[in-house]
Amino acid sequence: MLPSQTVSLTIPRNWIDLYETIWKPDYFPKWISGLSPSSLVQEGNYWKATGSDETVKIRFTDHNPFGVMDYYLDRGFGNEVYVPMRVLGNEEGAEVLITVFRQPLLSDEKFAQDVEGVTRDLQALHTLLTT
Repeated sequence: MLPSQTVSLTIPRNWIDLYETIWKPDYFPKWISGLSPSSLVQEGNYWKATGSDETVKIRFTDHNPFGVMDYYLDRGFGNEVYVPMRVLGNEEGAEVLITVFRQPLLSDEKFAQDVEGVTRDLQALHTLLTT
């Protein structure tokens, strides 16, 4: 089993409305660092994204009524990195959760950086949706 850490953030918006706003793959570059709207191109079941230092393929879960927004990153090394993401109702608001799995051979420092990056990305999503 891989060690993991789940990062969550409360957003003062109805969870269904929030999910319907952010579930589409082309919305992700608006809040995930390292993705730019011009770099995200759909290729079949994947989306190809060119960042500052690498090109990745991203596979997203389909639209669903449960708030599941999982995605899978393929950096070209023969394995996909699973990133579970959920939008959950919290009375009138919503919780957005992303779980970061520590990949094999990843240092403590790099894992902490990955978790911090997800924290920053969720804060950017909050700012985008509440300002």
